Amino acid sequence: MSIEQIQQEIIEEFSDYDDWMDKYQLLIDLGSEQEPLPEQYKTNANLIDGCQSRVWLQADLTPAGTIHFQAESDALIVKGIVTLLIRVLDNQTPDDILSADLHFIDDIGLREHLSPTRSNGLLAMLKQMKLYALAFKAKG
Repeated sequence: MSIEQIQQEIIEEFSDYDDWMDKYQLLIDLGSEQEPLPEQYKTNANLIDGCQSRVWLQADLTPAGTIHFQAESDALIVKGIVTLLIRVLDNQTPDDILSADLHFIDDIGLREHLSPTRSNGLLAMLKQMKLYALAFKAKG
């Protein structure tokens, strides 16, 4: 499925809710459904700088040339946010990740409903995912 198709799915899911408390609950639910990150990846090297809460991000290049992301956070809403980012960017090629216009963040109103520190964390997570894509592209 393309990045654009996945974004459209997320926009539709969030459009089912008018109240932001319900949308926060959806984020929390999404995060709690995510597979826990294996302990071996919870290292300082995988911690994302710029996040108020702790977020670990692991990226691996698959034999198919796509990037597989895994993550974990110690904050429920942040775990939901990183789960959304992974849902959109997981198993995509480095080129697709680097050229992606991730408009769903604004389309669902997420950026405007985050505190400044969470908004900075969101940008830090996105930046790290794109840096992984850049690194894997350079290797390939």
